[in-house]
Parts: sequence; structure tokens; C-alpha cells
Amino acid sequence: MHARTAWQALAHHPLAFLATLWPWRALAYLLSGVGVGALTLVVLVAGLLTGLVLLPLGVGAVVLLAVVLGGGVVARVERWRLRLVDLDPAATYHRAPDAPGARAWLRTRLRDRLTWRELGFTAVSMTALWWMDLLVLAFALALPVLCVTAPLDDPGAWPWVVIGLALLPAAPYTVTGWAGARAALTRLVLAPRDAELTEVRASRARLVGAFDAERRRIERDLHDGAQQRLVSVNVMLGLARLDAGPGTPLGRRLDLIQGELTTAVGELRELSRGVHPRALTDQGLAAALTNLTARSPLPVTVDIALPAPLPASVASTAYFVVAEALANATKHGGAGRAEVRARLRTDTLVLTVHDDGSGGADPAGRGLTGLADRVAAADGILRLSSPSGGPTLLHVEMPCH
Repeated sequence: MHARTAWQALAHHPLAFLATLWPWRALAYLLSGVGVGALTLVVLVAGLLTGLVLLPLGVGAVVLLAVVLGGGVVARVERWRLRLVDLDPAATYHRAPDAPGARAWLRTRLRDRLTWRELGFTAVSMTALWWMDLLVLAFALALPVLCVTAPLDDPGAWPWVVIGLALLPAAPYTVTGWAGARAALTRLVLAPRDAELTEVRASRARLVGAFDAERRRIERDLHDGAQQRLVSVNVMLGLARLDAGPGTPLGRRLDLIQGELTTAVGELRELSRGVHPRALTDQGLAAALTNLTARSPLPVTVDIALPAPLPASVASTAYFVVAEALANATKHGGAGRAEVRARLRTDTLVLTVHDDGSGGADPAGRGLTGLADRVAAADGILRLSSPSGGPTLLHVEMPCH
């Protein structure tokens, strides 16, 4: 596996790691950290003192404001340096100004939590981190060199030479280990992957919402279009059968056609319910699940207590979880009965589907994997208990905010 960070290279290939550029990249990271930290300490402390001195004159407020925003400059340099030991881009997620102009930009930037995180990291960096970089470099490189270059004509100096030679092979690991730890801290504060995950979750939720909207459109088109036309054709066939007269060859043929058409209308109705049940949109989750369980070949006990309507995405996900669970219990589990229970606890929907089947449901199966992905898109969790011999319990929790 291709290493993306210095830590990965050190952990996955501890010997081959020495022949790569990672130790030198880690060394450059720490050396530049010492330089950036020392320069930051001088500039910001000077700016802070100048601002405090000039504060009575009014100019000091501008200088102090520049010190606060200077944390963003230092953070930008740290994100750029991070590429030495972490190849993944360190993106910046500052809030966009709510209006054009410098005043709106400044107001938004001062209200942004990331601005103060950058300032806090700058304070820690200039007061502690670069000193630790210097100490690690001194221990890993300077100390072994000093030991090795001890006067050889001194009879008491040879142990230091041995110690220095023993410490030198460990220097790349020491330098890279601390560089990796420092980089991990930098990413945690300045470029957290939480923002990327939030955007991924939001994108996934948008896709699920668009998919549900398309399902509703297809159901509406089937119900209001094709199904109504078939019903009209069925009525006209009934009138034609009356005109043909009972017992005639044409009447018997029309009876056969009308029977097939009635079956097709019923299948189309079931298909539209499977795409997106009309009751879910018109009457809510409780009514939709009641209709669903009434059509199930299994005897199903329904216990639903929802004091408030659920968000459309949550209700839709819950409906299809129950539909898939009942279908699995009927087709694969050999269940004799099932129970569906739903409760709203604070702002979380808790849904359970229990059946007395033979168990052994595979969480990696296509249906359950799809359900788990759908529940995860709603920021929910899905748990399955299905030991061999049964029973099977499907437990789902989804936030409703």
C-alpha cells in the first residue's frame, strides 16, 4: 500500500522506510517548524506589545486585530508545510461572507470558530511546539554527533562514542515519529476531516432525497396515468361484454381479456405501492406501515406511537426498512409471525422489527446492505441480531431533527 503519511510509511515498512525520502521530509518538517515558530514568536509578540502600548491612541486596536488575523497566516503556512509529511490536501473551511465588502468579510471572519482555532494553534505553536521540535532534533541528531566526536585520546570518552553510534540509527525513527505526531495535531486543529465528512453526508442525503423525490414522481405517474387509463379500458371492456351478450364466443373472449386486465391493474397497483406508497405521503408512517403489514402474508403485530409527523426522508427510510425486513422474514426466515414497533424518543426514531423465523440473516446480503446504506445516509444506525435458529431482531435508530 502506498503510504500517504510519514506515520504510515514508518508503520508499514519500518526497514524499507530508511531508504525512502520520508525521513528527510520529516527532518525538513521539523527544521522548518523551528524557523516558522521562532519567527512567529518574534513577530506576534512584537505586534501584541505594540498593540497594547498604542491601544490608548486607538491605533493599537488595529494592530491587535492584525495579530488575531495573523493566526490565519500562520495556519496557512502550517497547512502548506503539512504536505511534507501528509500528502492529503489540508483544505480550509472558513465561512463565506454573507455580504460583499471588507467589513462583511471581517465580521464573518471574527465570528468564524476556525479563526479562533487558528489563533489558538498559533499560540501553542510559538510557545511550545517549535521548542519541542528543537528538543527532538537536538536529542536525535545533535546529541549523537556530540557523543561520537568526543576526544578519542581521553580514556574515559570511548563510552560516549559507543552511545553516540547506538543513538544514530534511531534518529530517523525519532524524527519521523515526532513529525507524524505534530502533523496529526496540526490536521486535527487546522484541517479536520470532520468538515469533509459533513459535506459527504450532506451530499449523500441530497442524493437520497432526490432518489425519494423521483420515486414519488414515478408512483404519481403510475397512479394518475397508466393505472387510471387501464381502469378506463377495463370499464369499456365491461360495457363491450354487455353488448356482446352472455355465452357468445366474443363475450367469453372479452371476459378473458377483462380478467387479465384486472390482474394487470392489481399488479400495477402493487408495483406503485412498492415504488412509493401513497399513504406514506398522505397519511404518514403509521398509516403506511399499517397498510403494509395488512398485505403481508405473515401475521404482524403493529405497535406504533409517534406523537408528531416525521421528516419525509426518515419516514421513507423507516417504511422500506420494515418492508425489507418483512419480505426477508417471509421468503428466507420461515417466520410464523412478526412484530413492528416504533417510538419517538426525544428527537430519535427507534424502530424494531422482530420475527420468530429461523434466523441466520446475512448482514452483508444485498438487501440488508442497501438498508444499512440508506439508514446511514439519514445519520442513523442499523443493528441486526439473527442467530442461527432465530429469532431475528432488526433495530434502527434515526435522528429526526
